[in-house]
Amino acid sequence: MYPHAVIDKVFDEKEDREWIGLFLENEYLKIMILPELGGRIQMAYDKTNDYHFVYYNRVIKPALVGLAGPWISGGIEFNWPQHHRPSTFEATDFSIAENKDGSKTIWVNEYEKMFGTKCALGFTLYPGVAYIELHAQLYNRTPFPQTFLWWANPAVAVDEHYQSVFPPDVHAVFDHGKRDVSSFPIATGTYYKVDYSPGTDISRYTNIPVPTSYMAVNSAFNFVGGYHHQRKAGLMHIANHHISPGKKQWTWGCGDFGKAWDRQLTDEDGPYFELMCGMYTDNQPDFGWIMPNEARDFKQYFMPYKNIGYVKNASISAMINVEGVADNEIQVSVYVTRAQTVQIVLKHKGAEVLKDVVALSPLTTYSRTLTNEEKIELNHLYAAVLDEQGTLLIDYKPVTRQGEPIPDPAKPVDDPAEIASNEELFLAGLHLEQYRHATYAPLDYYQEALRRDPSDIRCNNAVGLWYLRRGQFEVAAPYFKIAVEKLVKHNPNPHDGEPLFNLGLCLKYQEQYDEAFSYLYKSTWNAAMQDKAYLYLAYISAIRCDWKQTLELSEQSILKNYNGLRARHLKAIALRKLNRIADAISYCYSTLEIDSFDFASRFELAQCYKILGDNLDMNKAIQQLQQLMQGRHYTFIEMALQYAEAGLYQEAQDLLAINPGTATEPLSLYYQAYWSSKLGHHDKAVEWFHKAYKQSPDCVFPNRIEDIKVLQHAVTLHPSDHKALYYLGNYFYAKRLYEQAIECWEQSVAQNNTHATALRNLGIAYYNKADQKSKALQMFEKAFAADRSDSRVLFELDQLYKRFNRSPQERLSILSQYFPLVQDRDDLYIEYVSLHSVTGQFEKAKELLAARNFHPWEGGEGKTSGQHVLIHVELAKNALSKNDLELGKHCYNQRKLILPTWERVKYMELRRMIFRTGWAVYTNKKAMKMRLKNIGGQHQ
Repeated sequence: MYPHAVIDKVFDEKEDREWIGLFLENEYLKIMILPELGGRIQMAYDKTNDYHFVYYNRVIKPALVGLAGPWISGGIEFNWPQHHRPSTFEATDFSIAENKDGSKTIWVNEYEKMFGTKCALGFTLYPGVAYIELHAQLYNRTPFPQTFLWWANPAVAVDEHYQSVFPPDVHAVFDHGKRDVSSFPIATGTYYKVDYSPGTDISRYTNIPVPTSYMAVNSAFNFVGGYHHQRKAGLMHIANHHISPGKKQWTWGCGDFGKAWDRQLTDEDGPYFELMCGMYTDNQPDFGWIMPNEARDFKQYFMPYKNIGYVKNASISAMINVEGVADNEIQVSVYVTRAQTVQIVLKHKGAEVLKDVVALSPLTTYSRTLTNEEKIELNHLYAAVLDEQGTLLIDYKPVTRQGEPIPDPAKPVDDPAEIASNEELFLAGLHLEQYRHATYAPLDYYQEALRRDPSDIRCNNAVGLWYLRRGQFEVAAPYFKIAVEKLVKHNPNPHDGEPLFNLGLCLKYQEQYDEAFSYLYKSTWNAAMQDKAYLYLAYISAIRCDWKQTLELSEQSILKNYNGLRARHLKAIALRKLNRIADAISYCYSTLEIDSFDFASRFELAQCYKILGDNLDMNKAIQQLQQLMQGRHYTFIEMALQYAEAGLYQEAQDLLAINPGTATEPLSLYYQAYWSSKLGHHDKAVEWFHKAYKQSPDCVFPNRIEDIKVLQHAVTLHPSDHKALYYLGNYFYAKRLYEQAIECWEQSVAQNNTHATALRNLGIAYYNKADQKSKALQMFEKAFAADRSDSRVLFELDQLYKRFNRSPQERLSILSQYFPLVQDRDDLYIEYVSLHSVTGQFEKAKELLAARNFHPWEGGEGKTSGQHVLIHVELAKNALSKNDLELGKHCYNQRKLILPTWERVKYMELRRMIFRTGWAVYTNKKAMKMRLKNIGGQHQ
């Protein structure tokens, strides 16, 4: 998952390992956070009833289901900027804060690599309150609109007594991408290929046999949760439904397949639901936009509750349930999250039928049953809980369903030629960009619109932005100029300033600062562009060393976006350059109060103390910075780039220099070289470039547009640097610039034809993008010849041989020569087993299959179990051909004994295989024919 390194192997042996555990605890709750595993909440424990209201997995047992490989079950995982989070198995920055009100907050933070955005999460426990407050701060540090998802994924331990708790107005649920839809909570049709008719409650774990997702279709309530009816305890999530519409349940299912996955992910803690909570999103995928320099701030709450059943409404203060418990009884139940005296009121058609004043706490819940002698109708009840001052804590009026129609599933986007208007083409392309579609290309839609109308403003801007965000400035600029020309044709003061901003930004990247300055300034005439346009105007002013103007422009940006961290950092720089050191220090501290992980402002503090000659505070600031950043090369470069963008290359170099790992990290060294060139230190630049070249190219994945110029400059100064060309190829291929990628990799392998990964990557590009299949095979053969220890390349080479129709015997012979490599990967090993089957060596295939403990992997579902069934089918046939009916029967029965860690073959495949085998074995035994009729029922 570019630019993250992928882990594609897990081991069977357990070992003890220490993890950093950060704990929060008060009278009611105890929380454990693991900053080294994505900053997840690993444990959330209710001390009042000895209940883990969040699924507590007592082992870290990854399986290969994450975007970058490993993923673990349990706890609360926080997924952004997409689902699943690419860095879920990576370490985060962290700190602990003590607050004035007696609460404490654990902060975790990530500068994520895929899109250049930033996220800080604060987990707070308050004295005397039984909930976790999550404070999220998102920031788009880039000059481009970015798309993102935000889902918090609490897992909960489930069994036959567990039920998900959705709001009472949820009458339908969607699958991923809204591809399918079901009524809820009673499903009456087919969903995930399961027939739930005539009606099945899919809010209960034991009623869902297969892996299943569903997401609520609209709700005006602020909660979603789950409840264990036997333990009388559950989990509740609260957030403002106007920004948190996402309410989802996921399960592996209670069938054999799901139980096998449970065993893969835990040793003893059993099955679970995920009760997911989406902010600014109601589906997966359902990406939202975060604009350049935009900061977002929101809160979510997670809490236990107890004794009151299937909640009808909930807030961070209280939860309420009103339900009929018998023909003539109504029960009212209340839970509160802090100790207080409350007033509980129940009205029927406006007339008060109950009013109780009681002292409640997270230890003491309220429940009262009313005998319904007056035939009170539930639909006409109103219940409320108020505090001592009469402030409403929660209320509930039953939702009356009026037979709302089930919404239709979503439809795929039509092909460009089939779309009627340019507006629809623009919206289709924008949708594909927003949802990061893997196969449809947004450019096809924009370019179809431009074929019909070459002056279309929106599509010219969209195409220009597509190229601009990939560093193709010369390609992008003409599109922006066409858009701007038409935009100001009748009015020099257009309604929309985005094309002006994008053209100015594009010119800035080309170092055409005067022209860029004019377009950026013009874009500030539109309010929507002001904060980002003033920011980049301030950067240009800094490059010109006009620090007074830099200060004024950065303040204009901050005026529009107080939490814009880059503008705040630039203001502090300007204050320092204007020799207002005390003001700069004060401003840095005010920024750190907003976000303590603004590392650039921390380094700016050190710069200020250095000028003052205060070595003690300077060193203290640097040590804090090193402790917080924990040697993360990506983050160090990100912070240094904020200085380089202002033309402060020496400060940029100094910042990188405090990272001990810079001396061996290739991209950091390339940046040191490039900035030395910008400072006029040619000899030093060459020295840095040679240092960068000597480093290992493993896991070097450039992903910033700034990386392009740095690596291209490296090739200019050091023409034989095949690694820089290889890195550029990686960048371009990841950005779907396939021709440029192929050109770079071709130049790289021309310089060095022994770099296996460059050869392998070129082979992939030839096969998938250039339709040069024969050349692709040549590259893969050269790649494996260059490194015969790479099991992935061997696997991919074998897959190519399969596509080239090489005989199974030849492929088997090649793999047999490298059996230790075959053993290195499950996917390669099962291919090796299948080749023995295809060549009729079923006993050997059986032996190989039994000798390995397989691990499930995405895309490999059913392959191991499919081979198991196939092998025993063929062994049974062989026995029958020798008239050995007993052996045939034995082999037939063995097909059922699939090891519990193996994934089950798809149902219809298995049924067909079993039927064929059974008929072959028992065709002459009439007594067994009746058994064959029941095969389908036995193996559903």
